[in-house]
Amino acid sequence: MFRLEDGIAALQAGELVVYPTETFYAIGADAFSSIALRRLFQVKGREPGRPVGLIAADTAMAFSVAREIPIDARRLADAFWPGPLTLVLPARDSIAPELAGSDGVGVRVSPNPVARALSAGIGRPITATSANLSGAVPASTLEQARSGLGEKVKVYFEGGKLTAAEPSTVVAVNQTGWKMVRLGAISERQIAMALAGDALK
Repeated sequence: MFRLEDGIAALQAGELVVYPTETFYAIGADAFSSIALRRLFQVKGREPGRPVGLIAADTAMAFSVAREIPIDARRLADAFWPGPLTLVLPARDSIAPELAGSDGVGVRVSPNPVARALSAGIGRPITATSANLSGAVPASTLEQARSGLGEKVKVYFEGGKLTAAEPSTVVAVNQTGWKMVRLGAISERQIAMALAGDALK
């Protein structure tokens, strides 16, 4: 069994960590380490041009990756964080191009304590791409993650069998409004109601 300190040290050294979230197991890398991101893309076999979402320890850290924070983003964060909602926000220039898409950079605050503690431990967001080879089914157990990734990942955290039926909902938000990027654990109706001031948690 790995300790939290082992995962934080691995992330600080540019290594990869598999950890549980509220949806599936994820591969964590320091989002501000070019070495770590290169290793992540090599291990996952992920083609360039597909952005990678992030997990942050808290709302302030999550919003630190954004160039601007629209009021709708604040409303959705208040309603659903910590939780399975990824907000895609206009990215700061310091965000690596491979992490951002045309709408910006995706980030969420997970309710899973291990996910948040790893991010808090290095003081920066970590990547939250699913712990599987690109194109494979997301890992619901640590065994599934290990079978695909093996020793290419430095530290594995056991979180039991994760029972989420769906990934996080992804919503892009900017100053002109919002759009649904991926339906997931939070419905479009819940998003609309939260923005209208009547959130259904």
